[in-house]
Amino acid sequence: MFGKRKNKVALIGTGFVGSSYAFAMLNQGIAQEMVLIDLDFNKADGDARDLNHGLAFASPMKIYAGTYADCHDADLVVITAGAAQKPGETRLDLVEKNVKIFKGIVTEVMNSGFDGIFLVATNPVDVLTYATWKFSGLPKERVIGSGTILDTARLRYLLGDYFNIDTRNVHAYIMGEHGDTEFPVWSHARIGLSPLEQASKKPNNELMTDLDDIFVNVRDAAYHIIERKGATYYGIAMGLVRITKAIFNNEQSILTVSALLEGQYGQEDLYIGVPAIINREGIQEVIELPLNEKENEQFQHSAKVLKDVIHHSFATQK
Repeated sequence: MFGKRKNKVALIGTGFVGSSYAFAMLNQGIAQEMVLIDLDFNKADGDARDLNHGLAFASPMKIYAGTYADCHDADLVVITAGAAQKPGETRLDLVEKNVKIFKGIVTEVMNSGFDGIFLVATNPVDVLTYATWKFSGLPKERVIGSGTILDTARLRYLLGDYFNIDTRNVHAYIMGEHGDTEFPVWSHARIGLSPLEQASKKPNNELMTDLDDIFVNVRDAAYHIIERKGATYYGIAMGLVRITKAIFNNEQSILTVSALLEGQYGQEDLYIGVPAIINREGIQEVIELPLNEKENEQFQHSAKVLKDVIHHSFATQK
C-alpha cells in the first residue's frame, strides 16, 4: 500500500477547515506533497498559490490544485468537503445531504485507483466515516474519522485552565458521538498522575459541579463559536494534522478517533469516538476502557442515537 512512502496527502474541500488544515500542514512539515481538490477549482488553485508563497519559511513541500485523478498515489485522503453546520443546526441535521455528497466523493476517489487511508472530518463525522467505509470497500483500519479528538482537546484545555496545569499534562477523554450525546470519561481522567479529586482542593461535590460545567462548555463549544464567527476550523484542523502526523510517523499514538467497533463496548457495525492506537496502517487497535456504570449507560445511549441515524440514512439511500 505504501511502497514509495512519499507522504502524499489529497485534501478534498478547501473551505475553512480544509484551508486551515493545509496551512497547518505547511507549518509542521509532515507531508512531502499535498494536492488540493475542490468543486471550485479556482479556490483550490488560489489556496495552493498562496501556500506556495510561504514555502520560503517552511519545510519543502509540493503543493498544487488538482482533481480526483490525483488521488491515485496518495497515502492519505482527507475529506473536509460537505454542507456546513448552520447556526441552530445540530451535526446530525446534516446527515442526508452529506451522505449523498460523500457517495459521489468516495466513488470518484476510489475510481482513481486510490489504495491508502481515508481521514474524514465532515459532520456528522461518525455517520460520514461509516458511509466512507461502506462506499469505499476499504478495510476498517484504513477509514478513520476525526471523532472526538477536538472534544477531547477542548476538555483538556478547560481542565488545564481550571487546575492551572499545562494542557499537555492533562489526560482525559471525551467518547461517543461527536455531538450532543458525547460524554466525559471522568473515571479515567488524570492531572499528571493524579485523579481529579486528588488534584483538587475543593470538596468532591463542589468539584463535580465545576466539572459538569466544564463538560457543558466542551459539548456546546461549537454552537458558541458558530454563533460568534460562523464556523469552527482552527481546532479541528490542528486535530486532523495530529492524526496525519501519527499516521505518517508510525507513532502508535492513542487518539480519540471515530473507529469501527466489532464487539468492543458491546457494539458492532458502528463508527463512534473511542481511544484507538494510530500508526502507518491506520487504526491498529481500538482500546476498550473499563467504564463505570454511568459512563457505560452514556456510551450505549450515544451508540443507539448514531446507529438509528446511520441505519435510517442508509435505508433512504437504497
